[in-house]
Amino acid sequence: MTSSPSAKRRSAKQQQLLDEALVELWEQRISFNQVLGLKVVSLAPADVRVRLDMRPELVGHYAYGRLHGGVISASLDALGGMALMVGLGEKHAEESAEQVMHRFGRMGTIDLRVDFLRPGLGLYFIGRAEVTRLGGRIGSTQMRMENEHGTLIATGSASYVVS
Repeated sequence: MTSSPSAKRRSAKQQQLLDEALVELWEQRISFNQVLGLKVVSLAPADVRVRLDMRPELVGHYAYGRLHGGVISASLDALGGMALMVGLGEKHAEESAEQVMHRFGRMGTIDLRVDFLRPGLGLYFIGRAEVTRLGGRIGSTQMRMENEHGTLIATGSASYVVS
């Protein structure tokens, strides 16, 4: 998924600008991510992670205080998209931060599958994603969500338009 060995990689300063722009886009400009309270933990290509703190407005079952399944699904979908953004940054490592950010304008979810494995109980949740395929037009990801104890509560897989 990286650029060819002969291609020049963006400078450390440009990489920092890209990382900052991704966090700003993901945490501030995508309003629904703000509603969910999603926060970027890691943008490392092999370690894309986000955190979701439990709040009363995210409860799906009033008697048990479980995280709503829609919140889980939406978080995994957003996380898969972020993993692809990081993947596109790596695939086009010779481009500036501004050029890479421009690539995200046409991204969109094509397909999302979520498997709910255990009740969404916890103080906070960590989502992880990896890119399984990144072609010229379509990208695919695998995602996982665990609570603060490392208990796996849900997995997901998704496909996205990336161009």
